[in-house]
Amino acid sequence: MIRWLAALLLLAMAMPAFAQAPVPPPCRRVGDVPSLAIAPDAAARMAQIGLDRAAIFARMQETSIPETMGCWGLPAGNFDSQLISVGMAQWNYGTGSLQPLLVRWTQGFGSRGRYRRARRALAPTYGKLLFSKDCLAVPVREKCRAGILAAQGPDGRNNPVLHAELTALFEDDRMLQVLLDTYLQLLDLVRLDLQRVFPAGPWTLRKVRWALDTRVQQGGLPADEDVARLRRKLAGLPEAERPARLRAILDWYGALARTVDQDGIARDADWNVAAWTCLLDHGRIDPEQYELLSLTFLRSRTAIGNSGRWQALTFERRAKIILGVGSVSGVQDGACVPGEASAAGASL
Repeated sequence: MIRWLAALLLLAMAMPAFAQAPVPPPCRRVGDVPSLAIAPDAAARMAQIGLDRAAIFARMQETSIPETMGCWGLPAGNFDSQLISVGMAQWNYGTGSLQPLLVRWTQGFGSRGRYRRARRALAPTYGKLLFSKDCLAVPVREKCRAGILAAQGPDGRNNPVLHAELTALFEDDRMLQVLLDTYLQLLDLVRLDLQRVFPAGPWTLRKVRWALDTRVQQGGLPADEDVARLRRKLAGLPEAERPARLRAILDWYGALARTVDQDGIARDADWNVAAWTCLLDHGRIDPEQYELLSLTFLRSRTAIGNSGRWQALTFERRAKIILGVGSVSGVQDGACVPGEASAAGASL
């Protein structure tokens, strides 16, 4: 038995890194927790875009996969210049999205004493810093920034103690309710995005998932003026030119992914280009997918974090949602099986 286990270990070590899917860390996994409450008026608004309670938690779980590998917490450090990012939508100090969550958590105890006891239990070392006035300010003040950077390594990673305390805080039951309430507000914005960009509908699950990912990463869908301009150009595009124009978008993604300053896509880009080109060549991209890919290109090229460092990643995340085929963070889903052109994709 020992020799057999040793052989398996050696085999795993010999496998190329790109062949190994990420191993989810031990954590509290995103999913429905019966004690969490959804207000009736919020539930009614979510029903407008086809989301019941199970679907809401399914979307939360889906959001968490590329952000926290399915965990409620999984904090990250300053690798993307956001100081600290934590939670299934990676709320962070840099954009000011983390501070309101921390404030709401403090307000759920009914007394200052109960809050302090809970803070000391969950974050005895760094809790006072994380909840200080300097760290709750938007933007954070220099004293907060210096204190957090001192708890991170040269690579921007949180030290083990800070990591553990942030994890404990974001896996706390009270914080889960804060996260759910915040996520429902996010879904409300997605609902408004969909009503604005697709006023006549339909709001398919594909569109909901796509709009949600866009909202999480970039704050929302393209502006009305840009959407109108793109649609005018698409409407005037001769049928024979449509595949070539979409191929140009895939070429843009592939070329961008090969540049020196794009991150998060090293294990994915070649596979994606091959799979998506195959779908295009075999007529397996329908009109809705075509428009969504065009809108994704429109929005992804405006991703400005770290001066555009994540543009290829933003595109591939949404393209995978749109096409049902793609690789993100080394996780490949779906495949292109060559064959006859589908009826939906035969005419773009």
